[in-house]
Amino acid sequence: MSQHQYKTADLYDEHGEDLAICEPVFRDYGGNTSFHGRVHTLKCFEDNSLVRQALEQQVQGDVLVVDAGGSLRCAMLGDQLATIAVDNGWSGIVMYGCIRDSADISNMPVGVKALATHPAKSKKQGAGEKDTPVSFCGVRFRPGVYLYADSDGIVVSDSELMRHD
Repeated sequence: MSQHQYKTADLYDEHGEDLAICEPVFRDYGGNTSFHGRVHTLKCFEDNSLVRQALEQQVQGDVLVVDAGGSLRCAMLGDQLATIAVDNGWSGIVMYGCIRDSADISNMPVGVKALATHPAKSKKQGAGEKDTPVSFCGVRFRPGVYLYADSDGIVVSDSELMRHD
């Protein structure tokens, strides 16, 4: 099955008892509305230094989940970091916060879900935590779980439900 031939609704119908479902608060901003992969986590508030560090890692279709505290006061991802994500093999980013450069990001082959857009950039002081469980929107995201996202929402599973091509 290719990366874009599944539906979260179908996954729920097949595996509902084994899935966590994220509350529907996110908007799609990336060029790919469907994405999935193994989760890496960050917790950082109004400081995107760790976001850059994470996206600079070479991966094969993984998803970066960022608990930015739901802040609506600055962007934690822009076109430069989204380009780094594409270049390093990330399939998607879930940002519990804001992004900017949304028009440019919408043309990139990466999934990006975020709460909103904001023109201001974040601080860069290196603050935050990586590879630790984070919780928002009714889901506890742990490093290594699998996330599946499409235009209907986000579901999370402890086990891989499909393989990347």
